Amino acid sequence: MVEPMKLKTNVELTHPDKIFWPKENYTKKDLFEYYEKISAFILPYIINRPQSLNRCPDGIAGECFYQKDIDYKLPDWLHTKKIYSESKNEDIDYLVCTDLDSLLYMVNLGCIDIHPWNSKINKLEYPDFAVLDLDPLDVSFREVKTVAIGVKKLLDEIEIKGFCKTSGSKGIHVYLPLGAKYTYEQTLDFTKILAKSVNISLPELTSIERSPEKRNKKIYLDCYQNRIGQTVAAPYCIRPIPGAPVSTPLLWKELERDIKPSDFTIKNIFSRLDEIGDIWKGVLGQGINLEKCIKKLSAKYVA
Repeated sequence: MVEPMKLKTNVELTHPDKIFWPKENYTKKDLFEYYEKISAFILPYIINRPQSLNRCPDGIAGECFYQKDIDYKLPDWLHTKKIYSESKNEDIDYLVCTDLDSLLYMVNLGCIDIHPWNSKINKLEYPDFAVLDLDPLDVSFREVKTVAIGVKKLLDEIEIKGFCKTSGSKGIHVYLPLGAKYTYEQTLDFTKILAKSVNISLPELTSIERSPEKRNKKIYLDCYQNRIGQTVAAPYCIRPIPGAPVSTPLLWKELERDIKPSDFTIKNIFSRLDEIGDIWKGVLGQGINLEKCIKKLSAKYVA
């Protein structure tokens, strides 16, 4: 049985009865208690990382907005990291999640889902994992699963152990452990080759075109989430859409079943975790050898 961590006294939940999911009648208190209970599972993937805050202070029916720069005074026990933004030509103060309290502070701000950087503040230029985002456009989840299985086949051929999860919305995220050994630029270059290789294998289902108008109802193999400062929804976070689905780590064999992202929600995720635990720990492992993988991919797929 998954037990919640003991809540400290630093975070006070405000407006606990505010409805965050109108159809399901889930409240802000439900959201808060979910993250308190799931914290032992989600914290390893978000701790000591800058956070891009996706704030929905009035729930999914209200306006949501992203906040990166913390331009106001925080309680002394919270931490920020000043990071230079080339696009804005200025420093941005990112909130850093350091523990349960800082996670719950974000939730109290209205953060339904959690968007951490791929790297930690102590090795900011070196991501811990690479992400290939299978992003469908007017495509069924059945086809997304087919593409993910194709990605797994390719990873097996080049001897990479990858990990997949539902995005919590319509797609699938494939993660590859890097062990903070490579730069964002190196990681992006690798995932571009990986995406091109998958596209060559599955041209009828996939696209590497960044423009949605050019994808022709195909699944976009988005490798650009590997640029510094880009983020995707963390594993075990809730998405701000009807049903309160959870971005859920999957066993690869589950892709062969009749599943969909909406099957995993705030209400049933804990029974799953009681049964199989955290199957994603390897994402934060030693990491792959990019040089060897690129050579194998280039020899097999790229002219």
